[in-house]
Amino acid sequence: MLKSLSRAVGVAVSLSSSPVPRALLPLTRTALCAPSAATARPAARSLWVLSGSATSSCSSSSSSGYRPNLFSSRVLSPSVSCLCGALHTEGDKAFADFLSDELKEEKKIQKSKTLPKMSGGWELQINGAEVKLVKSVPGEKISVTFNVNNSIPPNFEEEAEQGQQQQQQQKGEEEEPEIVSTPNFVVEVSKQDTAKHSLVFDCHFPEDEIGHGDGEEESDIFAIREVSFQPEGEGDWKETSYTLNTDSLDWALYDHFMDFLADRGVDNTFADELQELSTALEHQEYIKFLEDLGSFVKCK
Repeated sequence: MLKSLSRAVGVAVSLSSSPVPRALLPLTRTALCAPSAATARPAARSLWVLSGSATSSCSSSSSSGYRPNLFSSRVLSPSVSCLCGALHTEGDKAFADFLSDELKEEKKIQKSKTLPKMSGGWELQINGAEVKLVKSVPGEKISVTFNVNNSIPPNFEEEAEQGQQQQQQQKGEEEEPEIVSTPNFVVEVSKQDTAKHSLVFDCHFPEDEIGHGDGEEESDIFAIREVSFQPEGEGDWKETSYTLNTDSLDWALYDHFMDFLADRGVDNTFADELQELSTALEHQEYIKFLEDLGSFVKCK
């Protein structure tokens, strides 16, 4: 018993007199700042370390060695002709000169700065490239919407070039062919007593005027592509609603659809005036686009 007690006392004395391990000591500033294999992070070097513009806060005396400057202090700045700081090249100057000449030519052939008016009591609403025509008849509201974007036929440039060559050969003088905008347009007829749905006609200008009956005096300059009932006021065509395609439609029913639109003011006269309005607006927007593009290139 006494031997066991004396052995335990000896072990306790030996433990109290031995030095405390380094891992148990509190971390000091020297221990935190000293570099070691565990704390070194070469992959996380910042730009100030690479450029050699800062020194260590722990031991400034150890960082007095030569450190190569990895980044050049000389910055290659673009040649600018104004205070905007943007890049200006010789190509930009040539581009701006071309836009200036193009703008002058387009303004020369512009017929009028004001848009033509629509007859028939249509109210005109313009939002950029989008146009909406609205009129009211007893118990109904008719609206026609179209967009001048992509309204120039894609084969116009090729046909215009061929026509210009023929004119030069025949007359010996240069004449610009007339550009005509033929946008697709949507006619929406809504009844005041049934506000849930509207009868919607998707119309377009075909390449050739079409006629359906024998001895018909006047051909139609526009055609109905699709007919559907759509929720009133909806801008997007709901694919869940049944849509009637007129490609395989009985001509008698198709003629009734055309008469239905004509009774509400959507006829050949309306379509012709719509083309004139769309052509003038498209040219107006094109000139504005050239002006904005020229200012953008010149950085004004």
